[in-house]
Amino acid sequence: MLRFFKKYHKWLGLVFSFFLIIYSLSGIVLNHRDLLAGSNVSRHLFPKSYSYHNWNLGALRGSEKIGHDSIILYGNMGIWLANDHLKNLRDFSAGLPKGMDNRKIFCVHESEAGNLYLASLRGVFQFDQESKSWKKIPLDTHDERFVDITEKDGELFFLSRSHVFKGKDEPNATSFQKIQLKNPVGYDNKAGLFKTIWFIHSGEIYGHWGKLLVDLLGLVFILLSVGGIVYFFMPRKMKNDHREGKNIDHLKGFHRWNLRWHNRLGYIFIIFLLITSLTGIFLRPPGLILIASGKVSKIPFTILDTPNAWFDKLRAMEYDSLNNRFLVLTDEWAYSVDEQLSKTPESFDFQPPISIMGVNVFETMGNGNYLVGSFAGLFLWHPERGLLMDYQTQSDYKPVNTMGPPIQNSSISGYVINGVGQAFYTDYDLGMQPVFSGYKVPEMPQIIGESRISLWNLALEIHTGRYFSFILGGFYILLVPIVGLATMFILISGFVIWWKRYRKA
Repeated sequence: MLRFFKKYHKWLGLVFSFFLIIYSLSGIVLNHRDLLAGSNVSRHLFPKSYSYHNWNLGALRGSEKIGHDSIILYGNMGIWLANDHLKNLRDFSAGLPKGMDNRKIFCVHESEAGNLYLASLRGVFQFDQESKSWKKIPLDTHDERFVDITEKDGELFFLSRSHVFKGKDEPNATSFQKIQLKNPVGYDNKAGLFKTIWFIHSGEIYGHWGKLLVDLLGLVFILLSVGGIVYFFMPRKMKNDHREGKNIDHLKGFHRWNLRWHNRLGYIFIIFLLITSLTGIFLRPPGLILIASGKVSKIPFTILDTPNAWFDKLRAMEYDSLNNRFLVLTDEWAYSVDEQLSKTPESFDFQPPISIMGVNVFETMGNGNYLVGSFAGLFLWHPERGLLMDYQTQSDYKPVNTMGPPIQNSSISGYVINGVGQAFYTDYDLGMQPVFSGYKVPEMPQIIGESRISLWNLALEIHTGRYFSFILGGFYILLVPIVGLATMFILISGFVIWWKRYRKA
């Protein structure tokens, strides 16, 4: 058995050391998004699949018509001003922080009074007409991820991922009330298993210090990988030098020192390294399928242990003037809340399909209908009548197998309307598609295709394995679980070897 562990610890360690190093480096980058938000890299350095084509890859999330002949387009590509035909784009980002990650826009809203607002990864901004630039609105929150904006009777409602902010629609307004929605009926004080594992894997479950611990584990993975490579090739180096008559005492000393610290780092951190490897397996399919709908009790004394049932869950919000209420969508369910946001939210008996990745489209379509789009597809939803239509096929909705792939429809990343009322949805992979076949899709300008990609997004693509799809094709989805399982075997076999050979000695 010891011989078996030695053999496969050596060879699997050598084969997977490359992936361990790049996953560790990318994970460290992912843990410091704020610090690296201004860092971009050119798309020309990467496979063609990372170039924008036909408004894909989340480039275009939505549109907002302003004036009689201008439309604002926004998304991962930033914010641009276009004409009624979604052409002749002009940069509209003056005043926003530099860096593509700082210009990730989730919503643009023109109020009834004609004021412009946007919700972004870096907070809420108002457009200042005098300086012709965006000005950030100071809000009482540590989490600046704002995902939606809606309006009621001259009041604005900014939706973050955990709270609602209410204030008057006034130029240079700075006074906004922070509202924590009441916990919904039947709330069991549990957290999603997916989110719990996500927070454990990143270390965010213990806040800033937890992230630093995971950063340390990333460095340990790198040192173990490099140390293992050195240990593998060092005997050959010593043998060749000895054959040539060279003094190899210093190489012997370094070889022993390297092995000693390789073992120490392994047995000191093995529990944490195993947890990191195991949790990573369940954050990507097929492991994700097993935990997607699971619920667990909140881990005490962690960032998830909060009385706010909506912590990191809110995704979209619309005011329903027909029924004098708000509709709020989370990463799981749709809820109805009174117009004062003071009563207990109630979930709808009839729910639209929502991907675990969150809602990307939520639009009022009139007559009590709402358009809901996510990586589960695009649907026309009437909550009161219990009607649901697949908006892409214009047919009745057919439920998907809950234990199948998490994406069985188009991966909806946005929805736009041009100046003459023609509607288009954007698929994350395929890009812009017309809702009706007679509509002509506007050509994406070259300036969008040449836009840069944030360093954080590049790290995310590498960490999820999607970056390697140009080599592996659809099989890239298996890369994370394979690397995770191999890493766990390498760690366990290494510990067994150390225990048998060194601990007993």
